[in-house]
Amino acid sequence: MRAKIFFTASFLFIALLAAACKTDPSSAGDKIIKSTKSGDMTVAIASATGDLKVGDNDLMLSFTDASGNLVDVGAASLTFHMPAMGAMAEMNDKAELTTSDTPGKYRAQVKIEMTGTWEARIAYQGSRGQGQATMNVQAK
Repeated sequence: MRAKIFFTASFLFIALLAAACKTDPSSAGDKIIKSTKSGDMTVAIASATGDLKVGDNDLMLSFTDASGNLVDVGAASLTFHMPAMGAMAEMNDKAELTTSDTPGKYRAQVKIEMTGTWEARIAYQGSRGQGQATMNVQAK
């Protein structure tokens, strides 16, 4: 009887440990660069380093509800905007978004042209309705 209890407890422990260690490969190691609210959701931009840099960037864009659960918003877009300053024309660096294996998370690839403060413009439309969010992000 003791052996049966020990075996059952060991099996449950291993199963719980495996579940706790399971990670989503689309977000493993990502650090949030910036997040903001959009209605009842939080929109976050993340990268492996937690930074937006000049040049090519591989980012994750995610949408979560008040409980922190990912929310599938349907179609989404992300553009980094810098207004005109002096002789410099305004810049709009549009990210190429692709869906990940996890609904509510999108891979984003974007090339940022220069250092400074960029306005990240996020839009979405789908089963949760449509919405927008903006946040200022510093490119290094």
